[in-house]
Amino acid sequence: MSEHPVIRWNEADEQKSARWHSEKGLPPPTRIEVIDDRMSADVAYHLACEGTAMLWRGDFQNAKLLLQAIARRADKKRPKRKSKQVTITLAQAFHQHRLAQSQRARILDKLLIPFNADHSIPLRRAPDVGSACLEAYGPSSEAYTASLRELLGLIGAHEWRKKGIEIKALNARIHPHYGVFAPIRSEYIELVAQTPFPKLIEMQSLAFDIGTGTGVLAAILAQRGIQRIVATDHDPRALDCARDNLSRLNLNETIELIQTDLFPQEQAALIVCNPPWIPARPSSPLEQAIFDPDSRMLRGFLQGLRDHLLPGGEGWLILSDFAEHLGLRTRKELLQMIDAAGLQVLSKSDIKPRHPRVSDTSDPLHTARNAELTSLWRLTAK
Repeated sequence: MSEHPVIRWNEADEQKSARWHSEKGLPPPTRIEVIDDRMSADVAYHLACEGTAMLWRGDFQNAKLLLQAIARRADKKRPKRKSKQVTITLAQAFHQHRLAQSQRARILDKLLIPFNADHSIPLRRAPDVGSACLEAYGPSSEAYTASLRELLGLIGAHEWRKKGIEIKALNARIHPHYGVFAPIRSEYIELVAQTPFPKLIEMQSLAFDIGTGTGVLAAILAQRGIQRIVATDHDPRALDCARDNLSRLNLNETIELIQTDLFPQEQAALIVCNPPWIPARPSSPLEQAIFDPDSRMLRGFLQGLRDHLLPGGEGWLILSDFAEHLGLRTRKELLQMIDAAGLQVLSKSDIKPRHPRVSDTSDPLHTARNAELTSLWRLTAK
């Protein structure tokens, strides 16, 4: 972990230091106060709002309770409503929502936990988090410090990885790794499982899965009988995750994994891509599977698709129209991208999302979520 920066603080009139680790890429805190179980939630909340990080030296379970108390205070701090209701667009609501989430995260990330070099936590009643930290951070040779909030995310990801996600179309489980987009929204998987293959597949049984992530779509294509699949991703974590899942499914011989940005060198009869759906800047590396600034991956896929399709082949673009309902991208802009890439639309299949947030009327983005459709666009060269 020597590539990580160092944080320094004063404790018991002694200067101390440790490596700083942040999967979100947060800069190391410059103001650090050592606290323990005597710290009140009100004081901790105000310290965090002022930008002071707090290094915990008390009971681990009490640190979790303190984090929950800080979160409650952050959630209660709402801007006062004006006497006259101001109407805002969904795009404005989205940006306000993202800003509020970012501010909340910045506050909660200020509570820090110490770690030994072996990923153990030198605090009372601390759980064994060695496996979760090893999966996310890799091996360590020295002590370090990270935010408690990040640790809880690591633990949650570790449990998802152990348990896996049931994929009905596969009749099997997919095990997402930390930092890899989890296929918890099954509707886009159903679209890939049900859409008829191009006739060319009968003669050229070769498909590409661009941005494979967990490998779930490549596995669906293999289960449907495609003899050879090349799955690509630029993220080593995603490739490790896909390799693990394909091994569990005994699909290593059918599916080849390649680390590259978008396309391999060959041409295929079918090319599938499920790019990030929202054209906005991710606030951390872990959000790159959801947010795609200026639709870069979407544009890259469309612009390169024609050159990598065999004559008569199809490209399947899996895309939600959530961004359209938010006013972040229009349908006209999407169709212009497709046309400018020398492509035409053969058909479009839609499915309604079924995740719980669709029915959550308290969500500030409920109107857009309620109207959302996920679509599979069948594209081919003009």
